[in-house]
Amino acid sequence: MPLDSVKNIFIVLSGKGGVGKSTVSTQLALALKDKGFKVGLLDIDLCGPSVPYLLQLENKEIHQCPEGWVPVYADTERKLAVMSIGFLLPNRNNAVVWRGPKKTAMIRQFLNDVFWQELDYLIIDTPPGTSDEHITVMENLKTIKCNGAIVVTTPQAVAIEDVRKELTFCQKTGIKILGIVENMSGFVCPHCTECTNVFSTGGGELLAEKANVPFLGRIPLDPRLGQCSERGESCLITLKDSPASQAIDSVICKLTQQVP
Repeated sequence: MPLDSVKNIFIVLSGKGGVGKSTVSTQLALALKDKGFKVGLLDIDLCGPSVPYLLQLENKEIHQCPEGWVPVYADTERKLAVMSIGFLLPNRNNAVVWRGPKKTAMIRQFLNDVFWQELDYLIIDTPPGTSDEHITVMENLKTIKCNGAIVVTTPQAVAIEDVRKELTFCQKTGIKILGIVENMSGFVCPHCTECTNVFSTGGGELLAEKANVPFLGRIPLDPRLGQCSERGESCLITLKDSPASQAIDSVICKLTQQVP
């Protein structure tokens, strides 16, 4: 199988939409690439694929080879490979109006027919919730060495409640939870770098403590992080020494410590 040559697989989950899950997935992939690893980023959000936009890869085409689909590479060194249904759509305004079986078939194809070659890390960006897409991924990864799930939340109580369901989903499907990331944890002023807790703070850490899973860190709401994400840039390079960059670097360190 194509995934046999992938050393580590991280699934990024969230029970709530709009928590910045795709931004976290993209920045983690870029940060790992900048640290010298070969990385793959698989976007299985079929109805809202945002990874091609975030990495400035829109209008790129997928090609076939004898081994399967060839992913799109985000850099000339070919250290960051990307696959998304966004590459199969004529333009970003096209909607994917599919029922469950067709979604399931497409995700199975993404998991089984992409020629990733040798990868140190594969990050799978999922849609919010616990629907067909998630079940299909879990079923197909049962025979593959999957490290576990990174669960993204924001500090608000409503997001925390939805993420509780995601933790239960992971437990029922037998996937290890690598940890919780609290995104948009305070607003960092781009001028004075003072952090203001717009949406409160500490909810993700409290949830991790109650669920007895690792807390990976807080990523603040920084306008510059959104800007560099939309340009396909790693905050570790563009926003070096910023609170957001330090937070993502800390998350990477905690994740790689869990890797055999």
